[in-house]
Amino acid sequence: MPEYGGPRRVVAEALGTALLVATVVGSGIMAETLTRDTAVVLLANALPTGAILVVLITILGPISGAHFNPAVTLVFAALRQLPASMAVVYVAAQLAGGLLGTIVAHMMFERALLEPSGHVRTGASQWFSEGVATFGLVAVILAGLRFERTAVAWLVGLYIMAAYWFTASTSFANPAVAVARSLTDSFSGIRPLDLPGFVAAELIGAFVALAAMRWLLREAPET
Repeated sequence: MPEYGGPRRVVAEALGTALLVATVVGSGIMAETLTRDTAVVLLANALPTGAILVVLITILGPISGAHFNPAVTLVFAALRQLPASMAVVYVAAQLAGGLLGTIVAHMMFERALLEPSGHVRTGASQWFSEGVATFGLVAVILAGLRFERTAVAWLVGLYIMAAYWFTASTSFANPAVAVARSLTDSFSGIRPLDLPGFVAAELIGAFVALAAMRWLLREAPET
């Protein structure tokens, strides 16, 4: 497999996060224009999100690792599989890419480029849901890389589609996506005031998963 230099890895992270957010926000806007049934809107939001994750991880994973998520990047930095300096740049690229993704989605649907969300998402159940969602995402990634590396794109896409439905928060599981979604006043949005609780829960969930999976996946010593 060819090695890709830092600039191309960073661009891949920004591009992947932008396309992910454009899909999340754009599919939510499209669904809202087609139906008032909340269940159908959620389904129409979840399916494209899972699908685009499969695509993006498959095509950009060989370049950057396809994190598209500061929580995932910090986990890999903690595992010393990504230098701390590169992790900082990855996170900055993900945040910038997420912002660009919201702008792109809004431009496609003739909305203001940025519009702070009024969608209230707060409270213990929402925060716990985000912790669970991110715990599951990191667990799926780490176990997938260990046991079935070629299936990781599908595992992540399917997990996120499922997590849209089994979590009360609809599974943001990604601080960069959460920040980007705070700037869309559409179905997928989150009120900026509610961001700190979501981001904290996501980071806690990610590192609890790291601790749990390091123990679970540790090979037993030979006897």
